[in-house]
Amino acid sequence: MRSLLETEESVEVVAEAADGLEAVRLCEEHHPDVLILDVAMPKLNGIDVAARVQKMQPPPLTIMLSMHLDESYVMRALNAGARGYLLKDATDEDLLPAIRAVAAGKSYFSPAVSGVLAEEYMQQLQERGLTDSYDLLTGREKEVLQLLAEGRSNKEVAALLDIGLSTIETHRANLMQKLNLHSTAEIVLYAVRKRLIV
Repeated sequence: MRSLLETEESVEVVAEAADGLEAVRLCEEHHPDVLILDVAMPKLNGIDVAARVQKMQPPPLTIMLSMHLDESYVMRALNAGARGYLLKDATDEDLLPAIRAVAAGKSYFSPAVSGVLAEEYMQQLQERGLTDSYDLLTGREKEVLQLLAEGRSNKEVAALLDIGLSTIETHRANLMQKLNLHSTAEIVLYAVRKRLIV
């Protein structure tokens, strides 16, 4: 992976850790823009590392590598602050696009992860006899959802859409209530399932 990254002119590898505790220490020492973690790291797993480094100012933008395709791991990674989630077998083809996307403030998921999440979501809708929940949203709520899922803060969304912060907070609350979402991580997962973000 390091040799792949070092062939890319726009990427500089500042450190490499053998375990989770070393990863935290090296983050505090080097303050990387983007951090790539394996879920299964010795001494401290990648999800716990991601949660710890979120306390740094500014925190690194984190991409998680995993062999796990199920939603529970994706949700745990997102709750820990990860912006990207890649399957290990897709590393070569997805790693550089993921770094570019995450560095630009967006989220990125392996196509296989997006596909499985979308299939599970569609199955749940069918089992409940529901139609597409996305159609419950107004045009403005869809815009707000997209920007939040890309990792923007309420303040950034307000600036991008040129409307007040309190209006954005109202749109966010409304769309979360309509879609039965309870956290930023759930907003991101919903957007992945709906293929609104990669």
